[in-house]
Amino acid sequence: MNVSGMIHVNINCSSFERSKVFYEALGFRVIWQVPPTNTKEVAAAVGMPPYRVNGALMALEGSEHPLVIDLLEWQSPHDDSPPYPHLYHLGLARLALATRDMDADLATLAKMGVELVGPPARVVVNGVASGGRFVCFKDPDGTILELVEAQDAAVGAARGNASAAAKR
Repeated sequence: MNVSGMIHVNINCSSFERSKVFYEALGFRVIWQVPPTNTKEVAAAVGMPPYRVNGALMALEGSEHPLVIDLLEWQSPHDDSPPYPHLYHLGLARLALATRDMDADLATLAKMGVELVGPPARVVVNGVASGGRFVCFKDPDGTILELVEAQDAAVGAARGNASAAAKR
């Protein structure tokens, strides 16, 4: 394989405009408006009939590593099913975002009326509390996101694990 990085993560939503405001509050900005329709070949490539969509690619401003979401409201075909109710299902479970100020971000989420999955917790690395914290919360449609305030030990351990996995 010749994979060299991540391009984007797709997040489906019931209202593009409402979700766009939410993700802008997290620091994402629209970098490309998705065309409302596309060719039959493009639809077939993603396993769909010809479709209508409202959405955009949104990049996280000032991120250390490029992070882009593909925020889409499917108009046709359309599915009102809610996202998964918990994190232990198969497949992608959540998108973790780094923060430099957990307390300020928690205050912002509270002002926005955002539902937390649970209270913030400390990260434990090799049985030792690293001082880093994380919290899971939901976007307007219930998609689970995570904020991580990592300290050097936790960041180094996570990067070391990723580096070790890449060498396998």
